[in-house]
Amino acid sequence: MQNPRLASRYAKSLVDLSSEKGQLEAIYADMLFVQQLSKTNADVVSLLKSPIIKPEKKKQILSAIFDKRVNAITSAFVTLLVTKGRESNLPEIATEFISQYYVLKNISKVKITTAIAVDAATLDIIKKKVQAGTDKQIDLESAVNADLIGGFVLESDGNLYDASILRDLNDIKKQFTKNIYVAAIK
Repeated sequence: MQNPRLASRYAKSLVDLSSEKGQLEAIYADMLFVQQLSKTNADVVSLLKSPIIKPEKKKQILSAIFDKRVNAITSAFVTLLVTKGRESNLPEIATEFISQYYVLKNISKVKITTAIAVDAATLDIIKKKVQAGTDKQIDLESAVNADLIGGFVLESDGNLYDASILRDLNDIKKQFTKNIYVAAIK
């Protein structure tokens, strides 16, 4: 169940509180941990969404998971979410917190997808090229998708730059499917 408005409000509150307490960087690291945990561990997500498990039991389990690994503010925040019955939104809140942190710190998230793995030196060059066009810091994430055949796909601030061979082949396929050249021959 997606609720971006709720996630935004809770994330904003957590950003404000952590900034006020001087713990923004620590809470950011905790939210990265929560986001990674929710992506890699389906059992935790099932626990958060389960209506069968009682809130007190959820608090105990989440306390065992988070208490030694996260800041006291994050631990109290998770407990608050369980108390309010909003624990199922924790992964969404963590993602929104990270987005708001990036806006606050003037960081732009950029993702580059290539057909083969790219070495660190090339990624540094790409990062410098992308950063040259903006005053923001760049958080570069790389991924590999062999289906691209060659070239790259760059995602940045809601923009998609597709310079892959797969896109070129699909464009050629569309041209042949439409058969635009037959009309020109007659």
